[in-house]
Amino acid sequence: MRYRKSLEIEQRLAETLRLIETGDYSTPLLAAALGVSIPTVSRYVTALRERGHDIRAERHPEGWRYSIP
Repeated sequence: MRYRKSLEIEQRLAETLRLIETGDYSTPLLAAALGVSIPTVSRYVTALRERGHDIRAERHPEGWRYSIP
């Protein structure tokens, strides 16, 4: 059971990173796409940053979006 939970978390982080790489997602859009809450997206982004991913929030005409330079 513990392994399955870890695997699920890793899969969610990988999916979050994949979506961020498109440059089209804000926190609310990521939450909707992943089926999680906004605070959960913030935790995912923090975890990915702690793993060394250079995730930035950039202002676009339609609002803030995450991006990876």
